[in-house]
Amino acid sequence: MKWSRIFVALVVALFAIQLIPVARTNPPVVSAVPAPVEVASILKRACNDCHSHETVWPLQAYVAPLSWYVAHDVKEGREEFNLSAWGPKQAERARKELAKEIEKGAMPPSLYVVAHPGAKLSAADKALLAAWARGL
Repeated sequence: MKWSRIFVALVVALFAIQLIPVARTNPPVVSAVPAPVEVASILKRACNDCHSHETVWPLQAYVAPLSWYVAHDVKEGREEFNLSAWGPKQAERARKELAKEIEKGAMPPSLYVVAHPGAKLSAADKALLAAWARGL
C-alpha cells in the first residue's frame, strides 16, 4: 500500500511539472556568420542547435524535467557564442576560444553527440573549424 501511494505521488508530480512553462524561442537571425560553405555546413550540423536562433527543438525539449535542461543549455550556448548574432564580439570569441574548445573535444559536448550522432566532428572537421576560427 505504501509503495503504491509513492508511485501515484510520483506520477502526479511528473504530470504536474509539465505545466511549468519553458522558453523555447527562436528569435530572428540578426546576422549570419561569414564563413565558407564547408565551415557553415559543419557549424549548422554540429553547433546551430545550441549556438544560434535556428534551434531544432528535440522531443525531450517538451518533456520536463529534460526540457529544463535543454532550454538552459540553449540559453547558455547562445549567450556564450551566437551564430545568429554575428559581430565583432562573436568573431573575437571564435578566434580566441573556438579552436581550443573544438581541439580539446569540449564542443560539441559528449552528451549532445550521443543524442545527435550527426554532430560528431571528424578530425578533418575539427581542423577546418580551427583554421577558420584562427583566421578571423
